[in-house]
Amino acid sequence: MIRQRHLTLACSVVGAAVVALDGTVLTLAQPALQRDFDADFGQVQWTSTGYLVAVASLLVFAGRLGDRYGHRRIFALGTLGFAAASAGIALAPGIGWVIALRVLQGVCGALLQPATLGMLRAAYPADRLAMPIALRTSAIGLAAAAGPLVGGALVSAYGWRSVFALTVLPAFAIGILALAVPAPTASAEPLFPAASPTLAERGRLTAAGTRASLDLPGAFLLAVTLACLVHVLVAAPETGATAGTALALATALVAGAVLVRHERRAAHPLLPPALLRSRPVAAGLGALLAASAALFGSLFVATYFLQDVRGLDPLTSAVWTLPLAVLMVLGAPAAALAQRRFGPRRTTVAGALLLSSGVLLLSRLDERATAVTTGGCFVLLGAGFSTVMVTATAVVVKRAAAADAGVAGGLQQTAMNTGPALGVAMATLLMTLDPSAAFVPAMGTTLLALAAVAALGAAAALGLPAGSAAPREAERPPPAPLRR
Repeated sequence: MIRQRHLTLACSVVGAAVVALDGTVLTLAQPALQRDFDADFGQVQWTSTGYLVAVASLLVFAGRLGDRYGHRRIFALGTLGFAAASAGIALAPGIGWVIALRVLQGVCGALLQPATLGMLRAAYPADRLAMPIALRTSAIGLAAAAGPLVGGALVSAYGWRSVFALTVLPAFAIGILALAVPAPTASAEPLFPAASPTLAERGRLTAAGTRASLDLPGAFLLAVTLACLVHVLVAAPETGATAGTALALATALVAGAVLVRHERRAAHPLLPPALLRSRPVAAGLGALLAASAALFGSLFVATYFLQDVRGLDPLTSAVWTLPLAVLMVLGAPAAALAQRRFGPRRTTVAGALLLSSGVLLLSRLDERATAVTTGGCFVLLGAGFSTVMVTATAVVVKRAAAADAGVAGGLQQTAMNTGPALGVAMATLLMTLDPSAAFVPAMGTTLLALAAVAALGAAAALGLPAGSAAPREAERPPPAPLRR
């Protein structure tokens, strides 16, 4: 059992790291890719946008597939598909092939990302989830640190195709390992039940049996809503208010309204009502959304500051931001220990305030900023974000029964994918409000707004549970009687 859990943890960690590494090296490969194919900026931008739209729209449904067919199977399908798509991009004859394969890569990324959390929830008891999730977070931080350095070296020495070949063998190996290792099992009940099911919900559970319902109409409506919303967040800062973005926004609003109506009436909804009614789950998702928006919006602005104002080259800029990744690697296990001692609420609030403080200090930088002062800001960003990510993720996943772990993981990953798009869109809008303004004053105003967003994450975290220990069986309230 212990060996199987360790192998499950290895699959989860490597799978999450492969996706994170692929995302960090892409930006370094895009200029060379554009020159090689003589592509325009819009085409190159779609190598990022196509992936993001595909992955964000399918995460929750992919999590439900894992609940129904097994997280290891879906993880293996996602990682093997990701490896195949990466190999295809490395051999692509034209920009159209790259865009299409990046969309396929996004679909496969959506399959494997919720499964990395679903496998952990199935393998570990709910009260021991924090440290495995922390190790997964550390791996993401390590990949984020290594990506710019490794990617820059590969592009310089072997060309842009090499950065896509980089993830083929690790993804293929971990996919095969996931199929070969028997899955350990943990309790199917959540550590803290989200809510007592009503009579109707118990009837749905009985009718559904042991296999989760897919709810294809709900999955389609959710995918349309998220795809259109992410497209608006990505496209609007570049193109402004166009007919296309207005149509996408209207479609997202209509599809979202129809989704809410459908989920309330569906016999077996995609989104479990008990999970959505859980205050800690909503608080955890809100904290993750705010923290990721604040972090990635700040990084977007800081990248331009380091290169355009301080005059650093891309490699030196990456070195100046290394404290962020280092603190993510070191801070994640520390956050798991802090959560056990101080509880999720205080730990997450402290992390969000650290993040907000880092953004505030970043807003005070000017042309005289040094590596030390900038690095201090990134230390706070890394420590704060890793703390929020570990503690809020643990609450969201452990509040779900193992049968709904995939959906919980999909919701967490949706927040983590939508937040960065929201943060970058917000930063772009604020930076361009006054075209005549100098960069540094505009940066200060923008980062102040993003610090407020991080503070909203601290406010959301007040809805998390105060303690981390599970109540003893004797102390737990009896099950709610069936309502008639």
